[in-house]
Amino acid sequence: MKLGVFDSGVGGLTVVRAIRRAAGNVSIRYLGDTARLPYGTKSPRTVVRYAIACVDRLLAEGPLDGVIVACNTAS
Repeated sequence: MKLGVFDSGVGGLTVVRAIRRAAGNVSIRYLGDTARLPYGTKSPRTVVRYAIACVDRLLAEGPLDGVIVACNTAS
């Protein structure tokens, strides 16, 4: 299984760690959007645009079985 995980920074790495503990055979592609953080100060429209861009970037590296949004603001 291949999963993509994104966050507005590096906090989502705790989510990656938990996934690896629960399902060690999962391949994970992580994107931390540190260039545009924090998302919490942005408009909802901008956050949606950023989230779509993050998913597009994850998918540009190849197909995924799922994407996990590890960003509270984006989720």
